[in-house]
Amino acid sequence: MRTLPFVAIVLAAACSSPAPVVTTPTPVPARTLDPTAHAVIPVPTSIAITAGEPFVVDSTTTVVIASDANAEVERVGRMLGQMISASQARGAGEPRRLAAGAAAPAGSIALVLDPARTALGEEGYELESTASRVTLTAARPAGLFFAVQTLRQLLPYSIEHPAAYRRTLRVPPTRVRDVPRYAWRGAMLDVSRHFLRPAEVKRYIDHMTLYKLNRLHLHLSDDQGWRVEIKSWPRLAQYGGSTQVGGGAGGYYTQEELADIVRYAADRFITVVPEFDMPGHTNAALASYPELNCDGRTPELYTGIRVGFSTVCVERDSTYRFITDVVREIGAITGPWFHIGGDEVEKLSHAQYVAFINRVQQIVKAQGKIMIGWSEIAPAALDTATIVQHWRTPDSVAVHAARGGRIIMSPGSRTYLDMKYDSTTVLGLQWAGLISVRTAYDWDPATHLPNVGARAVLGVEGPLWSETLTKLEDFEFMAFPRLAALAEVGWSAQSARRWDDFARRLAVHGPRLAAMGVNYFRAPGVDWW
Repeated sequence: MRTLPFVAIVLAAACSSPAPVVTTPTPVPARTLDPTAHAVIPVPTSIAITAGEPFVVDSTTTVVIASDANAEVERVGRMLGQMISASQARGAGEPRRLAAGAAAPAGSIALVLDPARTALGEEGYELESTASRVTLTAARPAGLFFAVQTLRQLLPYSIEHPAAYRRTLRVPPTRVRDVPRYAWRGAMLDVSRHFLRPAEVKRYIDHMTLYKLNRLHLHLSDDQGWRVEIKSWPRLAQYGGSTQVGGGAGGYYTQEELADIVRYAADRFITVVPEFDMPGHTNAALASYPELNCDGRTPELYTGIRVGFSTVCVERDSTYRFITDVVREIGAITGPWFHIGGDEVEKLSHAQYVAFINRVQQIVKAQGKIMIGWSEIAPAALDTATIVQHWRTPDSVAVHAARGGRIIMSPGSRTYLDMKYDSTTVLGLQWAGLISVRTAYDWDPATHLPNVGARAVLGVEGPLWSETLTKLEDFEFMAFPRLAALAEVGWSAQSARRWDDFARRLAVHGPRLAAMGVNYFRAPGVDWW
């Protein structure tokens, strides 16, 4: 058995998957990259690292922005300044505004917003590093933020330790031009079956930023728990959110806490997408308000993992008043999308189901939101603006693609992060198969489904369901490093991706993830540093 570095051993002990038996830690020889190699994930559109004098980050390094830079650019500059600053003092790392027309001084990192660079789109960027300065250029603030993440990965992993004593930070001479392949690069957290506190969700957001993900899909209601306060229906959270899979206290977010999560994500150019599953997966709601049941009876709270047994009463107008209130209250907090679930409904006829989806679509539209649903909603009379999320085969997403609709690719056999890595993984399920890191990486969203052309693919998303996950460390263990693989699937051109190259770059991320405190899985076939 290969012995792990000491810091990795400490983290492995926290894994829910059995840790290796280790006696005395042995030193691991220092390893370095070839001077012209890189370990950037996702792999950029083009990147060239040359031999030569590096840019050195020290106590005199400043982040500079234009005198007329907007608040978003200033915020990105502040985050970068705090990242490179060894000081924890209040105000450390504040960006400096240049006088109009002034050039960035030597020893600085410049953030340049140039709206004329339209070819870079909303999220593309360019990065140039020389011995005297680093320049990050983008047409939009999001591009600058993603450029900072590339710069972060070009720096040694000690950048993840802001207060590290005598850390040395050097950036090699580098030129990068980078534009993402897909607009939608998401991760989903199921906080319904097992609840995560707001601080834990923010920590997951922090992990997402490193790999340029831009959508956080929160699965906020299910049979086992309702996780957000609805002021006009208070028992949903107070009673329906009181338990979880296996029992236990459960929990829920106040609307103020959800708004804080949304702001935190938006500051990192991640949009929160709320999901309230309907008409099935609704036992927590039915137990809270029996009038949502056709028989008016109150079911018991549910702590198991079986699916398909629950449904709201689709014939009652009160059901649609309830849905309207949920969409209205949560839509006022979150972004442009509202996910209605729509999956695994076994208690309705096809006609009842389709009529329900059509009516809910109108409710979502009336609240100014774009509806998203799992692949089961595709046969309904969907608008082309509605988005369908593919998760299993066979399904009817090709119907929506044919009408001009867009598809989020989340095939269970590739992207479901709750599936076991291999037969020895303690956590997770395996109904969609075993998903190694390579399995998560080696596929093309544009060709994965027949009769769904490349133009119909909006992007990719990695769902993380939580039937077997009880704490944040479990979520991290199942997500990483597979979420990094999916991030590259979503960002990088198919022609630029090769497993052997990705595995080499991923290996270098071991110390970085450990430095971040991520409880990641040390996948076989990757020569972890």
